[in-house]
Parts: sequence; C-alpha cells; structure tokens
Amino acid sequence: MTAPPEPLSPVARAFAADVLDGLSAAPRSVPPKWLYDAEGSRLFDAITRLDAYYPTRTERAILTDHAAEMAAAVGPGAVLIEYGSGSSDKTRVLLDALLAGSSGGLAAYVPIDISPSALAEAAHALRCEYPGLTVRPVVADYTEAFDLPDVSPREHRVVFFPGSTVGNFTRGETDAFFRHVVDVVGPGGALLIGVDQRKDARVLQTAYDDPEGVTAAFNLNLLARVNRELGGDADPDGWDHEARVFDDRVEMHLVSRTAQTLTVCDRGFTFRPGESIHTETSTKYGPDTLAEIAAAAGLTRARRWTDADAWFAVELYTAD
Repeated sequence: MTAPPEPLSPVARAFAADVLDGLSAAPRSVPPKWLYDAEGSRLFDAITRLDAYYPTRTERAILTDHAAEMAAAVGPGAVLIEYGSGSSDKTRVLLDALLAGSSGGLAAYVPIDISPSALAEAAHALRCEYPGLTVRPVVADYTEAFDLPDVSPREHRVVFFPGSTVGNFTRGETDAFFRHVVDVVGPGGALLIGVDQRKDARVLQTAYDDPEGVTAAFNLNLLARVNRELGGDADPDGWDHEARVFDDRVEMHLVSRTAQTLTVCDRGFTFRPGESIHTETSTKYGPDTLAEIAAAAGLTRARRWTDADAWFAVELYTAD
C-alpha cells in the first residue's frame, strides 16, 4: 500500500471523506461524481461513442434538430451557466444557435466543472473557437455552495444541465438541486435540462453493460483512483462491474469476487463475496415526472423537445 499524498488537496479531502463515509455505511456506496477523474472522463467520453449507449447521441440529435427553437426560447443576451461542463462538446450546438445572427446573442458562458484540467482545456478551446464570447470558467462542485463570477445581466441567467445527470441524484438531492437553480437564476431565469426517459429494460442493460467492456473499465477506474489518491490497496482483479436494471432506474455496482479487505487511508473495510459498492444510479423519468418535482421548487416547464422514439427529452423550465 502506498501512502496518500500529504497534504491532501481540498478535492482529495472531500474524496476521502465521501469514500470513508460511504464504505462505512450499509449498503455501501460512493457518490458518482468521483467516477470522473481524468481517466474516468476519458472512459466516459469513449462510452458516449458506443453503439449501445443511446443517451449522448439521442440528446445531441435533439439539440441539433431544435437548437434554433431553444435559442429563441432562451432569448438574446443570456448568461449561460453549464453545470458539469466537461469538454462542453454538446454545448457548442447550443452556443452556435444562441450566437447566430446577433452580436448580442449571448452575454457570457460560464462552464462549471470539478476537474481543473478538463475545465481549463475546454475554456481555452472555446475562446479560440468563439473569440467574441466571454468565457468565465468556475472550478467547483455544483452540488455544493460556490461563487459565480460577476457577469451581467444578472436578470437573464440560464442554467444548462445536459446529459440527464439529474438522474444520478436521490429524490432529496433532486429537490435541493431545483431549489438551488431557482436561487442561481432568479425570477425570470431558466433551466435547460436533459432528461432520460423510461424504456425497455434490454436497451438499458446493454447501454450500461456494453459488450466492449468500456463501462466496466469506467466503473472499475474508481478503485484505481482510490489506490492512487487515497493509498488504497484494491485488487483490480478482485471486483466486477454490474449493472442492475429496475423499472425506473439503472444502478451500477462494484461487486467483490471474494472475501477481502479493502484498505483506504489506513482503514480496513471487509467485504463478503458478492457484496457491492453502489457507485451510480441513473433514474429514468416518465413524460411528466420531472416537471412535477420541479414545480415544487418554483420551476414551470415551458417547452419540451424529444426524439421520435421518446427515449430522451430536453426540457426548458422558467423560474417563477
């Protein structure tokens, strides 16, 4: 076992706290945000290109087909704030539409991501591609309190939250997220959000346990991160990736193959054969489910765009 780096950075301290708390709980779990270090982000990018993984290409097609309508609904002069921006890849479709035909089509773009390196790379690329666009990146965990840069107009903020990442939240976290968005955008502000829909279990099983094994590598990379950053001793051959499909969600688990002890930050956690660490939930929504949840926080659904098979939706909400 190698000792964790000293002193731990704020991100590493938060990672350690979540892992230690999650492994001490019953059932055991680790928040899905920690799947996304540099290698995890690279692997997830590879997942989005797989034939079996429908969400990314379906959402992108919706954005491409309806970007002009979305831009018109958002209106000119907005501050676009993206949570979990990553490479800002899909965002470019929306940026192109918002900037088309008007020099004041977008006041600023504020990408927010937990990964400093990914954020810096994406911000640099965007400044080169859109030289007239104000890009103000923020390194932060958007599920926690953070400060936004001082960009105007404050009265026209729009949060962009693609990818159906909202499906990774618990119900309580979803409620809190919507309240947070209302606070960030203020009255008259908006939320543009990607929402995965309920569908055949066979489609979901293949999407989250692809035959190429990329999703398995993505999930197992969490253990490699624990080893590297927290002095863990996880045996990569001692764990399996498992996707469990339910009516309204998919759960990803790391399942122990044998009786073993996982050491993290000098603390040992004993696992039985078949015992798992729950690493991610991806909730799938009915046509009106999310709108009902959002309404309780003061968000009203104004528009909804979907694909021909109704596998995915992009929805626009306005703050009351």
